[in-house]
Amino acid sequence: MKLTKTLASLLLAGTILLPGVAVAQTTLSFVSWQKGEKGYGDWWDLLIKEFEATHPDVKIDFTLVPRDGYSDAMITQFAAGAPPDIVHLTSFEYQTFAENGWLEDLDPWIEKSGMDLTGWAGQGACTWDGKTQCIMMLYFGYILAYNEALLNEAGVAVPTTWDEFLAAARATTIDRDNDGIKDVYGTGMHLATANSSYTNDVLMFVLSAGGRWTNAEGKVTINTPEAIEGINRWRTLVEEELTPLGMVGGDTDQLFMEGKVAMRINGPWINGFVQRAEPGIKENLKFAADPLSPPLGGSSNVLTLASETPAEKKELAWEFIQLATSQKFQELYSELGASPAPKPGAVSEAAFKAVPHMQLLIDASAAASAAGVDRIPTGLEAQNNEFTKMAAEELQRMLIEKLPTEDVVAVIQQKAEALQ
Repeated sequence: MKLTKTLASLLLAGTILLPGVAVAQTTLSFVSWQKGEKGYGDWWDLLIKEFEATHPDVKIDFTLVPRDGYSDAMITQFAAGAPPDIVHLTSFEYQTFAENGWLEDLDPWIEKSGMDLTGWAGQGACTWDGKTQCIMMLYFGYILAYNEALLNEAGVAVPTTWDEFLAAARATTIDRDNDGIKDVYGTGMHLATANSSYTNDVLMFVLSAGGRWTNAEGKVTINTPEAIEGINRWRTLVEEELTPLGMVGGDTDQLFMEGKVAMRINGPWINGFVQRAEPGIKENLKFAADPLSPPLGGSSNVLTLASETPAEKKELAWEFIQLATSQKFQELYSELGASPAPKPGAVSEAAFKAVPHMQLLIDASAAASAAGVDRIPTGLEAQNNEFTKMAAEELQRMLIEKLPTEDVVAVIQQKAEALQ
């Protein structure tokens, strides 16, 4: 059949049907840094597959944007009026989007759908300006992943304190052939881009020394003896080169998976790297409680809607969120994500069987929660992106210029107060 230009245009627009021509699909855009990840990425794939099966006229365009630079990329999309239909953000960066009025008030959607968020772990962090702005997807505590063979080779036990951790990191940093190039590092931290991953790694050691970025009332408490001691603990590891320099967190997880990093303190997502390790290395990768107490923890990532999304797509995106929060997919989240799902009662026997260290994760989350720990500093929630970049840049400058910790901390304190 010969098509006229008008008929061809109508067909391309999906406004008329001919025999044998499929119905035009609605496409929902969905951007995430977790696409392709072992565990969480697998969970998203199964969620999308079921949603598309129950919504045959809907296609989800799942796109990867790397974690480094993710927030900036999303801010650019929102500012341009082109946000994704299904919005996936970190819980320590969503506040910027809420503050700009870019996120939907979810309270009417929750009420209309009858969604029960009673006891939902970390959900309180999703309240902004008196409104529910997101649904929490993970609340966690950090644990220790370690290479048992490397610790045994160095003759050290699994560390349970900061002093033991430092000693183990020194003992397992190895230059086997004395060529000046380290073959194994004792630990691994994010030391490349100045962002929240950088400051989160520093915060682990600040917490271990009794410090905080801010106190419970939101007062900046960086220029304190405890925080300075914690920063110096982190600085010791970096300046003694017990961690590979100039790498992002994912790179050090990769090195851990390859048997080139002996210990890695991280959230439950480290399990994804462990599962990808070669058999000869994987059998030696074990988990234990975080030797730094209290453990770093808190909320991780959220799902939400953009206020500018058209009504029809917004309705479909909400149905996707409802499926993600269902009992079936929350149990699957615990199992595939190798971490306790936020929904109460969603850690099934299958999850414990699939994740032998599940109780460690549950205990770590409980310990972080009991200590009131969160990566998002109270009083700097809306300025968290600015704060973490500023603090990381000042800490980088401290290392490069070999400045006294006290002088740099005083600058960070002053700048953090100015942000408020």
